[in-house]
Amino acid sequence: MNLQEAKELVELIRMNLAKVIVGKKEGVDLLLTALLANGHVLLEDVPGTGKTLLAKTLARSLDCSFKRIQFTPDLLPSDLSGINYYNQQTGEFQFRPGPVFASILLADEINRATPRTQSSLLECMEERQITIDGVTHELEAPFLVIATQNPIDSQGTFPLPEAQLDRFLLRIMTGYPSFDEGVHILQRFRQNNPLQDTQPVATSRQIQDIQQLTTAVTVSDDLLAYMIRIVEATRKAPAVKLGASPRAGFSLLRASQGYALIQGRNYVIPDDVKAVAAPVLAHRLLLQRGPGSREGQAAEVVEQILREVEVPAEPAVAARGGRGD
Repeated sequence: MNLQEAKELVELIRMNLAKVIVGKKEGVDLLLTALLANGHVLLEDVPGTGKTLLAKTLARSLDCSFKRIQFTPDLLPSDLSGINYYNQQTGEFQFRPGPVFASILLADEINRATPRTQSSLLECMEERQITIDGVTHELEAPFLVIATQNPIDSQGTFPLPEAQLDRFLLRIMTGYPSFDEGVHILQRFRQNNPLQDTQPVATSRQIQDIQQLTTAVTVSDDLLAYMIRIVEATRKAPAVKLGASPRAGFSLLRASQGYALIQGRNYVIPDDVKAVAAPVLAHRLLLQRGPGSREGQAAEVVEQILREVEVPAEPAVAARGGRGD
């Protein structure tokens, strides 16, 4: 797959999403960024803002296997991974795979499951495999976990630990629609749900090809240094107790490459890094707790860092190698 074919494929997926999703351009771009960068997504927003609909529409747009599981306090790790059960007819144990054996897994309201169940996703998300009764099973490729959670609901929930949050490439918060978008939503869904008519526009093989193309997106040494300066600045910020890890720096690189590609470029510019910095880093920061701490402050810390860290000069960034466009 070349750059032009990738641009056309991304546009096809965008158009498919636009048939169902009203607005949310930034959220859609970030979701596609995670898909291209082979990362996982945490959709965090108040109820009724279309988190599940966005995830299901993306799944319908791809010719890949899809499973949705509602996370609840009584959900067990085996409900996700699957079990070995005794088949009385054959007299042998057989493996019954769980919903993680799908290319796209929608983990709805992930923070309603117990930490034990949440942690059962760690190996899947990091290594694309799962070990059951001592046997390791490879997961399908591509493999994308889209988890949703409500940030304001605390009763009956179990906050995701830092190790689990670190497995998500991006945290996406789309917010409420505008007035015009709200009217458009009512018009679109007045008679029927357009999700039911959504058809796949990309195959599993095409997604894997475009993911390989993403890793080849050119990033200058000056931009790599820029990313590390941003990551290091999170560790020195007064409001931050625990800053971003080296894994966060690698995630910033991958997300920047994915974002550049969905913009139709095979090279990264500083604006790509700025666009993904808060979604990549904010959920990985552990803030100092005090009277002034609140939800959303981590993103503000990242935005402040972006204003303070020096951006590479354009001539240095221009050393991109072959553009191919």
